[in-house]
Amino acid sequence: MIIKTTALLLLSSAAVFSFMTSCEGPQGIAGVDANESCTQCHKSEVVGIAAAQFELSKHNYGEAAFEEAGITSCAPCHESEAFKYVCKNNTPATFTLNAATSKFANDYTVPNTVAFGEINCTTCHSSLHSEYDSTDIYPLTNTAPVAMTMWKGAKTIDLTQDESQSNLCVKCHQPRPLATSTTLSNGDVVDYVSLATNPTALFYDPTVGATTNKYFPGYRSHVHYGTVGAIYAGKGGVEFTGSLSYSNSAHTTLASCQDCHMAEVTGKAGGHSFNAVGNFKGCNTAECHPSPLDAKSPKFVDTRAAVKALLNTLGEKITVNGVDILHKNSDAVTNLWVTSTTKKFDGYLDVYDPSLNPTGLLKNPNPSSSWSQTQKDANAALQTITLTNAQMGAIINFQFCLREYSLGIHNTAYTKALLTNSIEALN
Repeated sequence: MIIKTTALLLLSSAAVFSFMTSCEGPQGIAGVDANESCTQCHKSEVVGIAAAQFELSKHNYGEAAFEEAGITSCAPCHESEAFKYVCKNNTPATFTLNAATSKFANDYTVPNTVAFGEINCTTCHSSLHSEYDSTDIYPLTNTAPVAMTMWKGAKTIDLTQDESQSNLCVKCHQPRPLATSTTLSNGDVVDYVSLATNPTALFYDPTVGATTNKYFPGYRSHVHYGTVGAIYAGKGGVEFTGSLSYSNSAHTTLASCQDCHMAEVTGKAGGHSFNAVGNFKGCNTAECHPSPLDAKSPKFVDTRAAVKALLNTLGEKITVNGVDILHKNSDAVTNLWVTSTTKKFDGYLDVYDPSLNPTGLLKNPNPSSSWSQTQKDANAALQTITLTNAQMGAIINFQFCLREYSLGIHNTAYTKALLTNSIEALN
């Protein structure tokens, strides 16, 4: 048995060697020429170093790819094959009304046959192994303007600097839609313009019926986590009228995502780690910050402190009968923004849910029939939640500015305007 196995291995090795020595590169270039073509990329200082850096990237960890596999609405951003599918097919970010049901459905989905795949090289470099040389790195999978799924395509982000490479990042790093209830309403996207222009109107009132309410506020009422693209571009927030105008910092037009997040590597940051924390090499250039910045520079420290103060003020104003509406979480593992506010808000709502938020202080207006009687009784005893348009818009803007992660560095002007004007709307 051992002899047979050894023989088989030797035969296999010989076959592989024969294939390698007779393989042809692009346009029929054979043997050594094919090898020279491949090694333009497949050498330690090109693919090797990129792969080593990618091991430090959150894109590489794989948890989300496994968790969201098969979920056709999440897959466009979490699954490699799905991302390539929506880019190739120009899948629209619209909502379509079903005439039979009178309900809207999100069009930004993929077939379940492509709802899989961890993020890898071909996710962004979709032309790899087409010509088998260094030109395969480009074009990137997407550099076209990005229709915002949150606004069902009504707003578009287009970051044209550096040959529009940032549009590749923004394709996923954007907020998700906040859709109305298909029970109370038609499932269409929440009217963000109405939140800003009618701040005193009630968004959710537990004392009235379904003719007024369109949405059940719950623990996970949010626009997801990828808000940085919207903040960076200065688009998509609930733009209340207030003392600050909605403008953008210089980053929006002068810098690209790649400038800072793929700068020369320092420790765990830069390159294909896509991490910018603590790495200022992309900032400290003659074109951007000729007076070098670091983590202790007043410009950096003061900006973050000012935005943190605004987040604290806004978070503490979003209340109902003295109870904070926003959820607090002191666990640094599950709350990535644990240091961004004094009360350690995570952007969720503190609405009771026996599975997700069993210590919630606010009554869940849509209890599940699967809950036990004890759970239903616990929920019934809690504070009832009421939301005005101003409060709902402020929650969205809080989520925007908390979850973009940089405390205002990406776009200081737009961040401060969203937070300041939201505070004023609540006043």
